[in-house]
Amino acid sequence: MNRPLTILMADDHPIFRGGLRQIITAEADLKLVQEAGDGEEALRMARELKPAVAILDLDMPKLGGLEVAAGIFRERLPVRVIVLTLHREEQLFNAALDLGILGYVLKDSAEDDILECIHAVAAGQHYLSPSISSFLLNRNARAAALHRAKPGLAELTPAERRILRLIAQSKTSKEIADELGLSTRTVDNHRFNIGTKLGLHGTHSLIKFAFDHKSEL
Repeated sequence: MNRPLTILMADDHPIFRGGLRQIITAEADLKLVQEAGDGEEALRMARELKPAVAILDLDMPKLGGLEVAAGIFRERLPVRVIVLTLHREEQLFNAALDLGILGYVLKDSAEDDILECIHAVAAGQHYLSPSISSFLLNRNARAAALHRAKPGLAELTPAERRILRLIAQSKTSKEIADELGLSTRTVDNHRFNIGTKLGLHGTHSLIKFAFDHKSEL
């Protein structure tokens, strides 16, 4: 028998947590290992328990869900993330996906969506509440338009594309080198090659391009 998927849930509203708790604990293949009422507690528990999936409210005291997720990814914890939100804001959605978050669920549909989302995210797949599927369509359309405008994007190697995404997160060559286990010189060489392929001259031009288009890269 497979072990149940371990779940950490963080939300500062006890009644909402209680509703999700009932849904999750009713499933034999899921195990709710802990609950947190604020972001700092959630990040500490993610470090200690390393659950398969962390369900994080975007609006929590001390640290918001995006900040907790950023900490999980920065520390390379083996935890996949779902965020919950009341807000139907495309900018927040893009910020979540830019970080590497796989699951995005609206609170008003969480009762219907959360189980499917947990299983999809645990399998390494994206899941978002169906009512905001237009956000993903918009994101994909912008990415397609950018590739038409900058055909050199298709020439980037996987390593160059990953470095470009890290540049979009305002990371320096040293920070990128540390994260990828490379030398700073190797990263700088990649940056030069990326700029050449995209027709961007100078460090500032590359940084501005990456930051302006981070949701399409």
